[in-house]
Amino acid sequence: MMPGGFSDVEPATPEVQAIADQVKPELEEKENTTYEVFEALEYRMQVVAGINYLIKVSISETEDQCVHLMVYVALPPENQEPSLTAYQLDKTKTDPLDPVA
Repeated sequence: MMPGGFSDVEPATPEVQAIADQVKPELEEKENTTYEVFEALEYRMQVVAGINYLIKVSISETEDQCVHLMVYVALPPENQEPSLTAYQLDKTKTDPLDPVA
């Protein structure tokens, strides 16, 4: 991974799922909806003054619907919860996981 750049796409880990789960209520509030399915599929990360996670999340068991989340996780000494900084709707499982504008 180049400094400041995003890592290659990796399969989601339990840690990445936990990060997605922490920002799920924020996304649901912004979109005024409830996601029954919220499964992290893959992710990329970028080391900054913390870590930016770009996470592809499946939101349907029966359809190919996903959202892409950009989540900032502060360094441990800052004791902050992960924050949803951007997201993209209407994505599919085959859409590339590119940085959210």
